[in-house]
Amino acid sequence: MPFRSSGRDLQTLSAAAMSALLLASAAKHFSEPEFFHPVVPDILCRDDSGAQPNGPLAVLSRDEWVAASGLLEAAAAVGLLVPATRPAAAGCVTAMFTAFLAGHVGALRAAYGPSGTPLQRRVHTLRLPLQAPLIAWAWTLTRRNRHP
Repeated sequence: MPFRSSGRDLQTLSAAAMSALLLASAAKHFSEPEFFHPVVPDILCRDDSGAQPNGPLAVLSRDEWVAASGLLEAAAAVGLLVPATRPAAAGCVTAMFTAFLAGHVGALRAAYGPSGTPLQRRVHTLRLPLQAPLIAWAWTLTRRNRHP
């Protein structure tokens, strides 16, 4: 007997896979926050040393931004698992991944700057283009699948 799947089954599997990815990323935000430091734009980071004035967008420290985005990813992961909240959660994930583009572009520019290392260049050269399929994948989960 062949396996029959519906669009709803495939969307549920896709949402579970994205949820697992987001939960793994959220865990990494707390276990290795420095991995995410380069993608937090300086303009958003509060400087408590007094060495420079903080701009109007610098409301959190770099570590606080990393922790906040980890919490958002964990919440989105849970939202994707619940069919009733999936479209809204997927829309938020799409927006979040799109917003992260600015940080990835900044990290890539810094990696190719005078203080960038070959490892940073490789990592950020790979990370930036990965955002496009993640954005597209999250967007596919925004549609309600009403067919059995």
